[in-house]
Amino acid sequence: MVAGGGEDRLAQEFVQFAVDSGVLRFGQFKTKAGRLSPYFFNAGLFDDGAKLGRLAQFYARRIIDSGIEFDMIFGPAYKGIALAAAVAIELARLGRNVPYAYNRKEAKDHGEGGTLVGAPLRGKVLIVDDVMSAGTAARESIALIRAAGAVPHAVAIALDRQEKATEQGVDVDHSAVQYVRDKLGLAVCAIARLADLLHYLELHQGGELGGHHAQVLAYRERYGVQE
Repeated sequence: MVAGGGEDRLAQEFVQFAVDSGVLRFGQFKTKAGRLSPYFFNAGLFDDGAKLGRLAQFYARRIIDSGIEFDMIFGPAYKGIALAAAVAIELARLGRNVPYAYNRKEAKDHGEGGTLVGAPLRGKVLIVDDVMSAGTAARESIALIRAAGAVPHAVAIALDRQEKATEQGVDVDHSAVQYVRDKLGLAVCAIARLADLLHYLELHQGGELGGHHAQVLAYRERYGVQE
């Protein structure tokens, strides 16, 4: 299940939170694909305890509402580490206590060694990350989870940009989220989507965000995918 658009109240609350936190910014930003985007979402700016705690509440609510079944949480290095821990804490607070694990970028050659930290990877695993640009991090996580004998089952992200992915520098007709969902077979839930951001901007055209709606809409018309 993916976050809905338009009247999705949770998504609208999240977009407002991201704007207020300075995580969602408007202007001109270069993406990994080399596009000039009129908005930028930097989850690394959820950078204090209060923001991270509230972010985890949004993830937990969306995950629970999605109905996705999972046995544990996995956070890909590096942003996913803090996200997985925070979400595990919030889920436990809500009565859903599950183990979590994460990976290192470099293998440790002493102590317990290896690249995996935390609970052993078992059962159906929910990957928690911020955004999905090309699906690369998801594929790496999937490989790690399968190598450990567990099942990569679903991915939870903060924002689905709903835009075309690139392969070898060429735009393709599907997004990274669609690739992971349709080609790799994992369920994907997002707290909010680009459609939700557009709805938010449409409602705030008379304020200081006025003008950004047209720019973001034009970007989606050029790079957006069909849902």
